[in-house]
Amino acid sequence: MRIGIVVIMMLFLASCAIFGPPTELDDTKGLSAERIYEKASERMASKDYKKSVEYLKKLESRYPNSKYGAQAKLDMAYAYYKQQDAAQCVSTVERFIKIHPNHPNLDYAYYLKGVAYFKERGIVEKATFQDVSDRDPKVLRQSFLAFKDLLTLYPNTRYGQDATERMIYLKNKLADHELHVARHYMKVKAYIAALNRAKFVIESYPDSSFVEEALVIVISAYDNLGMDDLKEDNLRILKQNYPNSSMFTKGKDTKKKDWWKFWDKD
Repeated sequence: MRIGIVVIMMLFLASCAIFGPPTELDDTKGLSAERIYEKASERMASKDYKKSVEYLKKLESRYPNSKYGAQAKLDMAYAYYKQQDAAQCVSTVERFIKIHPNHPNLDYAYYLKGVAYFKERGIVEKATFQDVSDRDPKVLRQSFLAFKDLLTLYPNTRYGQDATERMIYLKNKLADHELHVARHYMKVKAYIAALNRAKFVIESYPDSSFVEEALVIVISAYDNLGMDDLKEDNLRILKQNYPNSSMFTKGKDTKKKDWWKFWDKD
């Protein structure tokens, strides 16, 4: 009898080796869309985002036209966001917007897209120990445009205040990036390139905190290019908008044309 049991066990183990481990049981088989959604929500609440995505994918594939099928896409995007997977989050959101253009939670989709890019910015800063304004600002622009779309399409959205505050931050970062490049051009005496960057800041981010510095670079660039009329015009603009600017008192003991060369410390 014992020998028989041993033989059976050996045959069972051999079959496992041939055919591989037993397939994991599908615990959603035969369940309704509502019940699968509940299981996904339970996993989401316990921060098991990976398992939650698995449930949501099954729900979406089996019940694509149900009210839970549509919501599954948004929840899936959020789960990807929580896993710091901005690419998957954004692609899922964009698919949701395309398929469900009239969904009542569409404003949340745009908001989540902006936040996903915004969080990616923070991850880059932490990973490189470098301010994003010193790097390619693509992710900043993507976040800014997503929030801009949100506020344009849904001016009364409940996410409006948070989106507005993030846009202010992003405007300053984008402006700072442009001036970071402009400062470099001034150092290497590429005055036209510096001028274009500074003017872009003034025109594109007029309510940022870097307009004053942009004007100073414009003035200096025109000065170095020998374009005195344009230099004087921008000096008047600077005085009119920033009458207490430290630029007017800085470096009084130096030559007049040197007072704005704050980027050149050599």
